[in-house]
Amino acid sequence: MPQRSARIVIQKSKPFTAPASMTVGEAARLMKKNKLSALMVVEKSCLVGIFTERDGLFRVLAAKRDPESTPLSKVMTRKPKTIDPDKSVGYALFMMYEGGFRHVPVVENGRPLGIISARDALGPELKEFSEEIGNQEHIREILG
Repeated sequence: MPQRSARIVIQKSKPFTAPASMTVGEAARLMKKNKLSALMVVEKSCLVGIFTERDGLFRVLAAKRDPESTPLSKVMTRKPKTIDPDKSVGYALFMMYEGGFRHVPVVENGRPLGIISARDALGPELKEFSEEIGNQEHIREILG
């Protein structure tokens, strides 16, 4: 199923964005409340960065910055690689693999539509794999 488009993967999820001026503490609470692993950072409705759990861990906690006074603009990943909504999930996975990251913002005409994460991209494929294993085990029982 890696040929599914990014648009299909994100169509049921709400895009979560934050202004670059938001503090890391505020962003962390927003991420916790909405069970997010990344936020798209925007200025004037355009994507300017991405803030991930890893950014919080490495650029804030490990660097001993105060999350309540550190704005996202100081610790976000600026100008992240993005994907067009009509590109395939396989393309997004390849970008993640090549770039060593786990989230790809989906952007159309500069406007963020959502994020594809490695977990999101593999969801249906993992389900199909699990079902296939179950079917194989059932066949083994029958043929026993």
